[in-house]
Amino acid sequence: MEQTTNQNDVHVLRLLSNQMADAVERVSPSLVLVNGRQRQPGSGVVYAKDLILTADHVLEREEDLTIQTHDDRTLGAQFVGRDTSTDLAVLRVTDVGLSAAAAATDAARVGQLVLAVGRSSGEGPMASAGVVSAIGGPLRTGRGTTLERYIRTDATPYPGFSGGPLIDAQGGVLGITTTGLVNGIALAVPASIAWVIADTLAQQGYIKRGYMGISSQLVNLPPAQRGGRTQEHGLLIVKVEDDSPAQKGGLMLGDILVGLDGTVVNDSEDLQTVLTNNRVGKTVPVEVIRGNALHTLQITVGQRK
Repeated sequence: MEQTTNQNDVHVLRLLSNQMADAVERVSPSLVLVNGRQRQPGSGVVYAKDLILTADHVLEREEDLTIQTHDDRTLGAQFVGRDTSTDLAVLRVTDVGLSAAAAATDAARVGQLVLAVGRSSGEGPMASAGVVSAIGGPLRTGRGTTLERYIRTDATPYPGFSGGPLIDAQGGVLGITTTGLVNGIALAVPASIAWVIADTLAQQGYIKRGYMGISSQLVNLPPAQRGGRTQEHGLLIVKVEDDSPAQKGGLMLGDILVGLDGTVVNDSEDLQTVLTNNRVGKTVPVEVIRGNALHTLQITVGQRK
């Protein structure tokens, strides 16, 4: 009986091992090496026809870019756009002739077995196995913006893995791996976010970031000065730029910004998070405390240049 059990265990491990190897083989034709810096190349993945999604920090230049494919072709790549806030970038390779990688059918789950895959040399794909150790967000990246969601894994990010896919056991892309967001920590931008960012970059080359034209500082809000709200912090307006959306909307020095478009604003990171792509050009309600009373102004969000 014990021998039968051991044989069954070996059989299960063999099946799992083959399934993971098949997953790497399935995504490999869509995986490319990206030459965009003098030192270690990065990785990239074909996500749409003639379009490569990679990590922004592996592109130290925007000209003389090349990729290397699974069938040993070296092709020139055109820089399309980048988003430093999510550490994503898009390249175009005309007539690359590679199929796009498929996004995973199901979202990542904590404890799920995954593979980080990269192509950082001409010797073929590399892979590192692990599990999804955490799914979190929003994550403050230290770049004035916040990543709505992220995946963290204990799979080892070997040099050159940034820009490559994090895949499930079927070879579906769960996210794009990067060590360029938070102090070299290996994270993955979920495919649902990465694909939207990539499509926007492919269309216009950049991501719209909202702009109000204010300088502010964090302040505590005593209970008597909260204007009926429960939040403990807000942003004291210390400067309003001339001809800015804030000035046009009636914001004044000394106002305390506490909300924008129905979202509580406790600090500058909250404000940057709210000023997202879909609010640029929109007129939104802005809540401020002025003279211990809550006021609502209408401000048309500008676009940061």
